[in-house]
Amino acid sequence: MLTDKTISVVVACYRDAGSVREMYRRLTGVLAQVTSSYEIIYVNDNSPDNAEELLAELAAQDPRLTVISHSRNFGSQMAFTSGMERSTGDAVILMDGDLQDPPEVIPALVREWLTGYDVVYGVRERRREGRLMEAARKAFYRIYRRLSYVEMPLDAGDFSILSRRVVEALLLMPERDRFLRGLRAWVGFRQTGVPYTRAERFAGESTNSFLDNIRWAKRGIFSFSYQPLDMISLLSFLATVLTGVAIVLYIALYFIIPNAPRGFMTLLVAILFLGSLQLFCLSILAEYMGRIFEEVKRRPPFIVRSIINDHQEAARTAVASGPSAGVNGGDAQPRR
Repeated sequence: MLTDKTISVVVACYRDAGSVREMYRRLTGVLAQVTSSYEIIYVNDNSPDNAEELLAELAAQDPRLTVISHSRNFGSQMAFTSGMERSTGDAVILMDGDLQDPPEVIPALVREWLTGYDVVYGVRERRREGRLMEAARKAFYRIYRRLSYVEMPLDAGDFSILSRRVVEALLLMPERDRFLRGLRAWVGFRQTGVPYTRAERFAGESTNSFLDNIRWAKRGIFSFSYQPLDMISLLSFLATVLTGVAIVLYIALYFIIPNAPRGFMTLLVAILFLGSLQLFCLSILAEYMGRIFEEVKRRPPFIVRSIINDHQEAARTAVASGPSAGVNGGDAQPRR
């Protein structure tokens, strides 16, 4: 055993029915070697396959397995947030349910956490995918780090272990458009990485298309960078300078070369250039406005439809029914 502390593992599940049993087998085997006190929180983000039925069967056999089912698909970031809200451990591990993040890396994460790090994230040294996609992902992380106003680790996904105080800090953040790997860097504390090779999906096909990956990239950049807005000012300045230079050149050409090119095509090119520039700037503003629009509506970030083996509620009930229940038994409040 590495520790006697309680560890919670939050697994986001969407279209991962083919991986459920294998994930549970490997995860419980690894956790049994790490600690004698653990809980697994599977968040079924309204998966359209039979994942919920499989998880219910496993939860009926293992009381340490909690199954949270959402009313609809709210996305992996909300699934992780939902699981963290119900977690009771001294540390929380976040991982996807498709077994691309190997459970066998967990002992390495826990060892670093036990040395005093509050955040230990997995660094994807290599991914078993096409070279073009791998190069694109590496390029994104480097661009993201360059643009962000927070120091972002390279090639680090959601797979990580977080201390309880980091989890509490993340749950205090009210934003809806969540990008946890960015929020994880924003909260600070002591952080380090553990390298690993990200595997292929154990079963099924990826739920992220090329356009989904583009949206992910935009979410990260527009959530943690002001540089796109600074770019608008820079482009406006450059356009003004170019316009001034063009005016000077046209006046000079008028006197130096009377028959210099002029007319409709010159005007068309200038209009197309300025129009494209304006549309590009408007698209950047629209990205920020869309995120503001989503935040100000203040809707719940997710809706839980059902919970099986709710350890948090069981803990509250135990406290309320204890010797001091008459004094403070009614003071238990949700973490959020």
